[in-house]
Amino acid sequence: MMPRPVQMCLVLLLLALVPVSCAALPLVINTWPFKKATEQAWRVLQAGGSALDAVEQGCGQCEKDQCDGSVGYGGNPDETGETTLDAMIMNGDTMEVGAVGDLRRIKDAISVARAVMEHSKHTFLVGESASVFAENMGFTAEDLTTNTSLNIYKKWLNANCQPNYRQSVSPDPSNACGPYKPSARLQQTAGDQHINIHTHDTIGMIVINQKGHVTAGTSTNGARHKIPGRVGDSPVAGAGAYADSTAGGAAATGDGDVMMRFLPRFSDL
Repeated sequence: MMPRPVQMCLVLLLLALVPVSCAALPLVINTWPFKKATEQAWRVLQAGGSALDAVEQGCGQCEKDQCDGSVGYGGNPDETGETTLDAMIMNGDTMEVGAVGDLRRIKDAISVARAVMEHSKHTFLVGESASVFAENMGFTAEDLTTNTSLNIYKKWLNANCQPNYRQSVSPDPSNACGPYKPSARLQQTAGDQHINIHTHDTIGMIVINQKGHVTAGTSTNGARHKIPGRVGDSPVAGAGAYADSTAGGAAATGDGDVMMRFLPRFSDL
């Protein structure tokens, strides 16, 4: 029996609202038609692996495949041309969470997130320090830039850094590159928004094993041309995903800068 990948965009994976009998388990569901990721998680379960193993390897498959250019290395570059990664994993039995944001030089973001959960008493590590932690845990440091991400960056520079995420700065970010300095705050209009499915995304995955243990995982390289240091909703528990084995699991993808303000995945459950 093979899993059926489920495509979701700005739609919740609401397992808490769907009655799931033991006969329907195990279950693997994720955002977007990332079939290889779904199948990898399913294989792990069929081989006797845990729900945590399944969600880690499922999201990890997407990182290797560079799903949609928005997951893994060589994807959406930031304003400096660098690709950085965000990821989170959550154990719905213990409510433990491991997460990394703005991870540099390390391809295996979801596995580093699990290492944070299992080899530290922290929940969330970010930036260069997260990368150092990963290297100390035995992960290989390597350049995450590819010809694809470099070309995306060059085209952006040649287009006067359009689009970007700056506002109320000088020079005018709508037609010029930085460096920027603060200016009078202006009211942003709906037309200023440029988030779309082609410049950001995430794999969000929920796994429920045969015993009903729920886990959640996410991995992304974030919004294209983001300001360096930006971390979106994906690695934030309750925003990008959430798991509670007594209730269910939820994950979604969308405008992370908005979604993290409301912790919608926690509210779903």
